[in-house]
Amino acid sequence: MIKKSVLNKKLISNISTIKEEPSWMLKNRLIAHNFFLSLANPKWGPDLSSLNFEQCIYYKKNNKPLEKINSKLQKLNVPININNNVIGINNQYDSESICHKLQNSLEKKGVIFTSMDDAIKKYPNIVKKYFGKLVSCRDNKYSALNTAVWSGGSFLYVPKNIKLKTPLQSYFRIGTKSIGQFERTLIIIEENSKTEYIEGCTALTNSSNNLHAAVVEIFIGKNASCKYSTIQNWSSNVINLVTKRAVVEENGKMEWIDGNFGSKINMKYPCTILRGKNSNARCVSIAVARDEGIVHDTGAKMIHIGKNTKSQIISKSISCNGGNSTYRGLVKITNSASNSCSNVDCETLIIDKKSKSDTYPREIIKNNSSSIKHEAKITNFDKEKIFSLNCKGINNKVAKDLIISGFIEPFSKELPIEYAVELNRLLKEN
Repeated sequence: MIKKSVLNKKLISNISTIKEEPSWMLKNRLIAHNFFLSLANPKWGPDLSSLNFEQCIYYKKNNKPLEKINSKLQKLNVPININNNVIGINNQYDSESICHKLQNSLEKKGVIFTSMDDAIKKYPNIVKKYFGKLVSCRDNKYSALNTAVWSGGSFLYVPKNIKLKTPLQSYFRIGTKSIGQFERTLIIIEENSKTEYIEGCTALTNSSNNLHAAVVEIFIGKNASCKYSTIQNWSSNVINLVTKRAVVEENGKMEWIDGNFGSKINMKYPCTILRGKNSNARCVSIAVARDEGIVHDTGAKMIHIGKNTKSQIISKSISCNGGNSTYRGLVKITNSASNSCSNVDCETLIIDKKSKSDTYPREIIKNNSSSIKHEAKITNFDKEKIFSLNCKGINNKVAKDLIISGFIEPFSKELPIEYAVELNRLLKEN
């Protein structure tokens, strides 16, 4: 295990040596480290100045028996084997992937689903071609940090003309005090192919902060599509700083289904670059800031480059018990994206007077044939609806659950049934 220490070149070289990486990856890591040192924290959003990078464990080799970890995951209803509902799995505990499996019939068709650590050894040419091409280490301080110390994550490659009808799943668990988790996910969907990927996240509650700084890069070919669903339920000691980005070619489609229910600070804005003509993207998200001091600064980014491109952002947030939820989004329709359109719908439900919510949209149109529609609504908890349900014999707790379930319905209907059940459980904890 690499213990708490100064994040320096020696530590980064040790991580690369332990992983037996090619020299080009170590070079990438060291370049990223220089950018991490030079880049400042963002000037907007939550205050990150208190982050102490010398109090973080950057890598921990797994020494626990796999059976013991799998037993813990099963108690969390995490699949450890492929089944009728999941055709591929890649589970990660702290720094390392501890279980990755794929249906044999898909392997024979050329589908690859494994950990990034294995991918860089088995498929170095593919990884090198795409790694860091969408999310550069120059992008922001935390993409630089991830590139310098990344470990684990998922690698998915779907060749041409393969349509996967059942989801693949990754699950990320933080189980050690003070450890940082820095997984890197790379997804490539070739022409005329289709897939759905589901990601779950949890962490053990402890007295010190855990830092989670992940990077996701998705490449969607012509006439291809990807649906990426996240149910993130980190504990309240996790600081979650994630960069997710996809690029879509002609007639392609990207869908982000993004659920945020935990973490002390959460900053995440899934981004889609609509590069090909007639491409489209959609982001449906929910953020629940459930306690005082909890900050969810979330949203989405849509960048239109190709002609006749379409995007939609549906953002739902709930603030309760003094929590703070913020929508921060960007829609940019460039000169070349003629006849394009985007719809943005933001709605916040504030449960009590201690809680708050803010909206910071940024919308840019560079041509005269395109349009952006934006609707925003912030409402307090409707006591009249509670009273109406009380009159029908429904108590306050059940009435509250019904109102919240109706509020998040645009998000919950996008999930497989077993995840929708988990979502309802998480909401009832508030």
